Amino acid sequence: MTMQAQSWPFPWPQDRIASYTARRATAPLVIDGRLDEADWQAAEKSPRFSHLVGGAPGIHDTRAAVLWDDQYLYVGYWIEEPFVEATLTERDSLIYTNNDVELFIAGRDAYYEFEINAHNTIYEVFFIWEREFVSSGYAARPEFDRAHPGVKPFNGVGFKNHPRGPRIGYWNWDMPGLRTAVHVDGTLNDNRDRDRGWTVELAIPWASLAPLAMPDGRALPPRDGDEWRMDFSRFNQYKEAPPSADPGGWAWSPHGVWDSHVPELFTKVRFSTTPVARPTPPR
Repeated sequence: MTMQAQSWPFPWPQDRIASYTARRATAPLVIDGRLDEADWQAAEKSPRFSHLVGGAPGIHDTRAAVLWDDQYLYVGYWIEEPFVEATLTERDSLIYTNNDVELFIAGRDAYYEFEINAHNTIYEVFFIWEREFVSSGYAARPEFDRAHPGVKPFNGVGFKNHPRGPRIGYWNWDMPGLRTAVHVDGTLNDNRDRDRGWTVELAIPWASLAPLAMPDGRALPPRDGDEWRMDFSRFNQYKEAPPSADPGGWAWSPHGVWDSHVPELFTKVRFSTTPVARPTPPR
């Protein structure tokens, strides 16, 4: 075993963390959930999502892609689902108790969690590492006053011994200017027929990511070659029958543990100023 492997304190191998290059959109995207614009069709999609813990392929196809322009970070999800279901309609309900897809975006000393179901109902939390709360400037910002309702300590889900220690969670956080849309290819909450699935489209203003960019002064929008860490996952209330050992949670880049809150294991997203290459139309 190498010294690097011995010192790596996380439950998924460092050399197996996924990487991706996000290209620029050629025009502003219409946020309608359909992902049918030429830019989305041309964007490189992730591999099929795999089990969050062990890395085996998910039983249904799930993929994601990222585009961007000077104003927005765009994220799309393609979710195969034979029976599309969702019950929660109130913002910040516990969306992970429905079938959902999730996005985490990490800055140096904080990260953002987003969840959405097929009703286009969303859930958001902003987490700050306790050790850096003062040194990174969060303590001086009124929106991160720890006396606000909905602010409480957090120590992870399954990975309780994170080397950076505990976090402060802001369940009162709403991302300014966030735009979301869902399209269901089938009939929601009607299992008399078989659905094809659903798609999710997100537009996150770069300006709204300023709290994540603050500690290290990273550029918003990013410069060519800049890297952000992002996690893309899907959680189901059902599991494939044994012997599949399906945990019910799948991700673009697995974590080796039942815990999405490990930014060191998030997909490495490198931003390129090269426009996404649209396919050449047939002659």
